Amino acid sequence: MSSARVVDSTGAATGTVELPTSVFAVNPNTAVMHQAVLRQLANQRQGTHDTRTRGEVRGGGRKPYRQKGTGRARQGSTRAPQWAGGGVVFGPHPHGYRQGMPRKQRRLALRSALSVKAAENQVVVLSSFELEAPRTRAVVDLVRAVDAGRRVLMVLGSHNAMLERSARNIPDVRITLAGNLSVRDLLVAETVLITPDALEHIAEAFA
Repeated sequence: MSSARVVDSTGAATGTVELPTSVFAVNPNTAVMHQAVLRQLANQRQGTHDTRTRGEVRGGGRKPYRQKGTGRARQGSTRAPQWAGGGVVFGPHPHGYRQGMPRKQRRLALRSALSVKAAENQVVVLSSFELEAPRTRAVVDLVRAVDAGRRVLMVLGSHNAMLERSARNIPDVRITLAGNLSVRDLLVAETVLITPDALEHIAEAFA
C-alpha cells in the first residue's frame, strides 16, 4: 500500500492518505513508458520543414553556356544541385510524425510513471488552495515549504483560475488537468502535487 503526505495551502503537513494500489503500486513497465515518451515528443513535432528541389527553385531556365568548346563540364541549368543557389536533392519535405499507441498501453505507461513517483515519495496531495486574487508568492511559498525541488507538476481535477494564474509566471511549475496527464511530465517532475479531486479522477480513469 502506497501513501502520500497531505499538505495545506501553506505547505504544512496535515496527515497522510493511502494511494490506490491499482494505480500507484504497479510494477513499472520501462519499455512502455519509453514508448509513451517517444510518442509524445513525436506528436509535438509540426513537420512543416521544407526544402526546394531543382524544379521549385526560381530561375535556371536558360542553359548557362554552350555544350561544347568551353573546356568546362557541360551544364544544363544553374538551378542544378551542384550550383550555388540550386535545388536540394534529398532535403526534408512536410510530413507527419504522429504515432499511435493503444489505450491499454497508454494507461499502463501512466500507471507505471505514477508508481515510480509514489515509490520515490514524490507524490504530495494538496488538500486545498483557495485565493481571492492571483498571487505568485503564495505558490512560491507552497513549493518551498513542501521542498518540491526545481520542477513541480501540479495536477488538478478541474480548472482553478486563481491557482493557474498565480503559477503561470513560475518557469519550473507546470499545471495540468488529470485528464491531460502525460508520462513525460510525470517523469520530468521532481514532485507531483495532486489535488483530491484529481486523485479521484486518476483512480477511476486508470485503475
